[in-house]
Amino acid sequence: MRWIVRVGAALVVVVVLAFALLATVPSERIAQAVSGQFETMTGRKLEMLGEIKPRIWPSLGVTTGPVSIANAEWSTSDQPLFRAQSLSVDVNLSALLGGEVKILGLTADRPEFNLERAEDGRANWVFAASAAGEAGGAGAVPPPATGFTLDKGSIAGGRLVYLDRQSGRSVTLDEVDASLSIPDFTGPFALTATALSSGQKVALDLSGEVFSAFAMGRVVPVKASLVAGGTKIGFEGRGGYAPLAAEGALVADLSDLPALGALIGSKLSRPSAGLGSDRLTVSGQLTLDGTGAAFLRGAEIVADSNRITGDLDLAPGKARPLLKAQLAAGPITMATGPDGEMGGGGAGGMQAEGWPDGAIDVSALGAMDAEIALAAPSVDLGVLKLGQTRVLVTIDRARAVTEIREMQAYGGLITGDFVVNGRGGLSVGGRLSFAGLQTQPLFSDLAGWDRLISTGDFEIEFLGVGNSVAAIMNSLKGKGVLELGKGELRGLDIAGMLRTLDLGYVGEGQKTVFDGLAGTFSIAGGVLSNSDLKLVAPYFTASGSGEIGLGARTLDYRLRPTALASGDGTGGVMVPLLITGPWAKPRFRLDLESIAREKMEAEAKAAAERLQAEAKAAEAAAKAELERRLKEELGVEVAPDEALGDAAKRGATKALEDEARRALEEILGGN
Repeated sequence: MRWIVRVGAALVVVVVLAFALLATVPSERIAQAVSGQFETMTGRKLEMLGEIKPRIWPSLGVTTGPVSIANAEWSTSDQPLFRAQSLSVDVNLSALLGGEVKILGLTADRPEFNLERAEDGRANWVFAASAAGEAGGAGAVPPPATGFTLDKGSIAGGRLVYLDRQSGRSVTLDEVDASLSIPDFTGPFALTATALSSGQKVALDLSGEVFSAFAMGRVVPVKASLVAGGTKIGFEGRGGYAPLAAEGALVADLSDLPALGALIGSKLSRPSAGLGSDRLTVSGQLTLDGTGAAFLRGAEIVADSNRITGDLDLAPGKARPLLKAQLAAGPITMATGPDGEMGGGGAGGMQAEGWPDGAIDVSALGAMDAEIALAAPSVDLGVLKLGQTRVLVTIDRARAVTEIREMQAYGGLITGDFVVNGRGGLSVGGRLSFAGLQTQPLFSDLAGWDRLISTGDFEIEFLGVGNSVAAIMNSLKGKGVLELGKGELRGLDIAGMLRTLDLGYVGEGQKTVFDGLAGTFSIAGGVLSNSDLKLVAPYFTASGSGEIGLGARTLDYRLRPTALASGDGTGGVMVPLLITGPWAKPRFRLDLESIAREKMEAEAKAAAERLQAEAKAAEAAAKAELERRLKEELGVEVAPDEALGDAAKRGATKALEDEARRALEEILGGN
């Protein structure tokens, strides 16, 4: 604003100087004089092409040819800061003769503004200090020229380009039409403007008090409204622009975030259901403290059917702004789309043919960093329904971590964290623990499957990568633990199948009652694998192993139930049950072939064991016969741990020794 005021003051000089010289000096000399005076006041060269023409009727005025104001020396652009096809100035003659400048009209034809901020923060609309400014010391800003009034200043068919090399943002406004009225230099002023931003209409209305103070950057009462596409923002309070400061009531309807994003040079996407896809409003007391920070107190955010209140602080950062918020909400609903994009129970669940493959846009995560604490009495995520919830959401460089501080759900409690990483693509992961959850409502909401009735504990650690739900589900990896207490499995009577080997025990009205179920699992490439499932029931036990295709939505699982032995010694029957096919239409088949195969294997094993026993018995009999003969013929007792060969050798040695002793005694006795 200050640079606009200074340019306006310089144009006043143009008018006064032009009228003073027109009578005696050629227009070329006038242009040189005006340009020199303008450069003295602003430090920028003013170039005026064509003839400066005076006008007496219907009002006293001056019309110029093409006009341009030089850009900053450091700018890399080859375009001037400002240029227009012509300028037209009308003044009040009687006031001018009395030494007062009353501008009746100031019009710029097809003006172009090229605004630029360098990487080091310099702005090309900040002019070098004039002689007056230099006298006031470094950084001093000369006051505007002697007070003036402006009945109507206007531009038509203009264009504004803003390039911020610090943030990389770029904004272009076309077909800019604007009107400025300053009826009293020390009184109120009004500005209206319209333009096109990426094809969307933009409109600004700004009014305030004490223009002379506002022109110097001081805070004055102001009222402003901005419309960008379907977005409407209103402010009423006090504000100034050097530095940017404000305090007052803010009311914003942010129904068209993409249009607002185009206006400010940031890519903003339309929020998903529950986050403001149909309605998004923000209101509260806004404070801008002049450092670039913004504070919203007593805020109320309405996103679709959700209402959130609290306080928000937005501080500038080196790369991105940082948002800190303490928020409390009423019941939150995050509904899935009409076609069940999330694949939950209410959206088709296990009956759905596949996962959604539409691209997931998380670009908004890169717009700012954040620390948001949120509490709500209930949260309906469409696929999951939660009770009292308290979470802390931290966003750092497009990576959002949701720390679950309290989350009641399905009669139990969920703890852990969930991560959405938008750095260079999309990945999701987390470590979650579910304690005391009721399985029937949980799986009914999550997958549209209500046949498992129990209460249990779960632990899961997972990571998925991809830009769609389908890609993420097909890439999942991780591990987990499942443990259920007493319950029942509806639609399948395993005990009946064991008794009759009949698949007629599958379907409505059938059920399996169990005392407990537990197992661990691993996930790789979107496939869940389990090999240690254990199920204990009143009449049988079962083990299980197999795979569940989380990405392909398929089943390939083998359950091995074994009937418990009855009091008369019968029982122990085992019938493998194969569960295969898609989730939507699983197939159940008794693996009778495996029963025969396992029976043959068991018989072969028994025969081998029988032959081995017979061989051992024959070996024992032969050993006993040898021991008997050793005892009878040699009088040798075989020790328990002594080999027969050793015993025979010992017996032979003793016999030879005895024989040698008898022979020696006979020889000696005969002597």
